[in-house]
Amino acid sequence: MRVYRLVTAVLLIAAAVAVAAQQEKPPAQRPGQAEMERLKFYLGEWEYTETYPKSAADPNGPMNTGIYTSKLGPGGNSLINTFHSQGPVGDFEGILILTWDPAEGAYKAYAFGNDFPGALVETGAFEGNDLVFRSEIKMGGRTMKLRNVTRLTNVGTLESYEYSSAKEGEEKLFVKVVAKKKQ
Repeated sequence: MRVYRLVTAVLLIAAAVAVAAQQEKPPAQRPGQAEMERLKFYLGEWEYTETYPKSAADPNGPMNTGIYTSKLGPGGNSLINTFHSQGPVGDFEGILILTWDPAEGAYKAYAFGNDFPGALVETGAFEGNDLVFRSEIKMGGRTMKLRNVTRLTNVGTLESYEYSSAKEGEEKLFVKVVAKKKQ
């Protein structure tokens, strides 16, 4: 009987030690959590301008204005941006979803808009302080390359540049976006 009590006491102590050790461990970080933390500068409501390249018709470059809202998606595993702009270039509305893809070791962006069917899928990474996304799209019989560069320039101000090129052609600025966080 004494041996039985001793074994029971040892098992209870071992169980208590195991529970205490488990409680002292910091929670395991889920895959992509650190990468998603880097995107939190997007969070909030922003007013923005889209400035398009100068032309003979508009030597200053036409400009649209808009608002976008950015919030965390389910579980903090994505960032959901909704946007709407209007102006001489047109009326654009859409959703942009950003996430981290652990299998690729890269950010993925999925853009849905009122002026194109399906989704534009981009792959990205930080290059220094710039978040750079790249993609290719087919327009008619041509393949276009896109590159988007976004950076926080000051607290509360984002700049984003979208460049495009024919498959092997020279890259040209398509639009510059400057966003200011609403207070």
